[in-house]
Amino acid sequence: MRKAQSGRKNRRGKFNTGAQPLYLQKHVMDTVERFITIGFNRPFRVNGDIELTFIPVGHLLGAAAAILKVNDNGIEKSIAFTGDIGRKNYPVLDDPQQLPDVDYLVTESTYGGRHHTNDKSLEQTLVETIEKACIKEQGRLIIPAFSIGRTQSLVYSLNKIFSSGLLPPVKIFVDSPLATRSTEVFRKYHNLVNKEAQDFYNRRGDEFEFDNLTYVETLKDSRQVSNYFEPCVIISSAGMLDGGRIQDHLFYNIQNYYCTILFIGYCAKGTLGHRLLRGDPIVHIKDRDLAVYATIKQTDVLSAHGDHADLVNTVKQLDKTKLKNVFLVHGETGSMQAFADALEDDGYNVTIPEKGVKYELN
Repeated sequence: MRKAQSGRKNRRGKFNTGAQPLYLQKHVMDTVERFITIGFNRPFRVNGDIELTFIPVGHLLGAAAAILKVNDNGIEKSIAFTGDIGRKNYPVLDDPQQLPDVDYLVTESTYGGRHHTNDKSLEQTLVETIEKACIKEQGRLIIPAFSIGRTQSLVYSLNKIFSSGLLPPVKIFVDSPLATRSTEVFRKYHNLVNKEAQDFYNRRGDEFEFDNLTYVETLKDSRQVSNYFEPCVIISSAGMLDGGRIQDHLFYNIQNYYCTILFIGYCAKGTLGHRLLRGDPIVHIKDRDLAVYATIKQTDVLSAHGDHADLVNTVKQLDKTKLKNVFLVHGETGSMQAFADALEDDGYNVTIPEKGVKYELN
């Protein structure tokens, strides 16, 4: 039985719940017109008392830490907000830049207490996985991937693998409209990708295009991918599997013994991705309970977050005598506590902020 909807139908037969939108398209366009562009490492005077500088942190194309210098009754105080911190030697993206010395640091702690796998390179991991799933087993490999950043780095890595002849040709489908649009942004701002990617472009051409790679555009074309019975790799979003075209591919392949699902990103608790990773034998997809026969794998070699060592190093690069306090945010409780313990052991003042509590910066 379908659950009844409250509210009245309008003239077009759609339900009107009575809720008013928070803003209209006009408000969005008015806001966009007020945006200004600030280059990296260029101090911008917000007003007479506040100066803002963006420092590249390598998590995404254009990702930056925000450095604020504030004049507080004649006393200058500096605060850094890291945002998500990237990692070194990541495909396509530049390494995070060192932050300037500040009085206070607000930093993410996603990988606090955890270290990235380093026994295999990204290329080794992808080659071994594709060789087993698509060549030896003649099956298909499904890779859930975030549309912005992760998909572009993955496509570039696959380009290097196939153009170097490390694997025989395998059909690759990128099935995410947002990923396709985001790739155009990478092309438009190609001067911001790292030197390796730029050198690859100069030698071989577009790093996001190669033989046997297809960007799936329409929903009709997406559904046709399910009828492609040759070995293939399907890259689709959403990365945690809650929504997006990836659900169609899962629906038709989760019970396929010759399908491998490779997770290359974080899956939050409560998501379909998390349920698969913890080994649930039956999952709910598109109103049906389906047994899991596909092979489930995970790797962190494409994680775009710096790990515990990277986070600690970010703090240790700052002048310890100037840094008064480190605030940890954006992490699960265990991760924040592990990060805090490591910093406190080295003599840093660390605070894990509590909701609703105000902190005075002296």
